[in-house]
Amino acid sequence: MLSSPFIHTKRSTPWVMQQVALALMPAIVTSFYFYGWAVLSNIVLMIIACLAFEAFALTLRKRSLVSLGDWSAVVTALLLAMAIPPAANWWLIVVGAGLAMLLAKHLYGGLGLNPFNPAMVAYVVLLISYPVQMSQWIDPAQSALSLSTTLDIALFGSPIDQYTGATALDAVRHNAGLTISQLAEQNPATAWGAPHHFVSLSYLLGGLYLLARRIIFWQLPIALILGVLVAGVFVYDGSSESALSPAMQLAVGGTLMGAFFIITDPVSSPTTTNGRLIAGAFAGVLIVVIRHFGNYPDAVAFAVLLVNLCAPLIDYFTLPRTYGHSKAKRATDE
Repeated sequence: MLSSPFIHTKRSTPWVMQQVALALMPAIVTSFYFYGWAVLSNIVLMIIACLAFEAFALTLRKRSLVSLGDWSAVVTALLLAMAIPPAANWWLIVVGAGLAMLLAKHLYGGLGLNPFNPAMVAYVVLLISYPVQMSQWIDPAQSALSLSTTLDIALFGSPIDQYTGATALDAVRHNAGLTISQLAEQNPATAWGAPHHFVSLSYLLGGLYLLARRIIFWQLPIALILGVLVAGVFVYDGSSESALSPAMQLAVGGTLMGAFFIITDPVSSPTTTNGRLIAGAFAGVLIVVIRHFGNYPDAVAFAVLLVNLCAPLIDYFTLPRTYGHSKAKRATDE
C-alpha cells in the first residue's frame, strides 16, 4: 500500500508537452526565416507521420486512441523534424517517424517506459543508414526555398544538391588543412553571425522559458553546457586557427537544442539531482570528444543516447540517503 504524504499537481502530460512545443516556436520561426518553407514541410509531414504510427501502434496494442491527444507524438515529431535536414524527402520522414514511434517508443511499452529518447534513436538510425540524405543541409547563404521548390524536393524527389552546402562542423572536419579563419572566408557558416547561430540562440530562448516554467530541471542543461566548455578548452589551441573555440562548440550543431530539449527528457534521463549533474556533464564532454575524434561531425544524438544507457546506473549510485537512515544502515539493508 502506498503511504502518504502525496504531492498533487495540476500539471498534466498534455500541458507539459504543449509547453515544450511552445518553447520550440522561436527556433521554428528563426529556421523558417533562414531556410523557408523547407522547415515547415519537415514539420507538417513529420507530425502527420508520427501521429499515424502512434495510432497504428495503439490500435495494434488494443489501447485507446485518446493517447493521441497527449502531445507526446507531436513533440517527438517537432524535435526530429528540426534535427534532420530541411526539405527532406517524404520517405525519409516516414522512415524516421516509424523508427521513433514503433522502435524507440512502443516497442518498450509506450510513453513513460522508453529508455532512450525516441527522436534521437530515429535520428541516429537515419544518419547511419542514409548518410547522403542526412548530410544535405540547405545552404543559408542562398535565398530561402519557395513553397513550390520545397514541395518538388520533399514530395517528388527533385534534386536538392544545388541548394545545399557544408555545415560548420562538416567544414571544420573536412578543412583540408585550412585554418579556422581561412575557412570562415571560404565558408561563412564557420564564421560568427552565421544563420545557425541565431537558430541556436532561439533554442536557448526556448530553454530559458522551460526553466522559468519549471518544466525542465536546470542541472541537465547547465551541466551539459559546462561540460562542452570545459572539454572544448582541451581541444582548442587558443589561437582559433586549427579548432573550434569552446564558445563556438556551443553555437554550432545541435548543442543548445540537445541541452534544453533532448537530454532533459524526464523519461530517459536520471531522476536524482546529483545524477542529472553527472549526466549533463558526461553528455557535454562526449559531444566534444565525438566531434573531435569520431567519424560524425555532430555528436549530440550519440552523446544523449549513451547517457540514456547509463541513466539507471547513474541513478543507482546517486540515490539520496533516506531520511533517518545512516549509510551503514543502508548498506546493511542492501
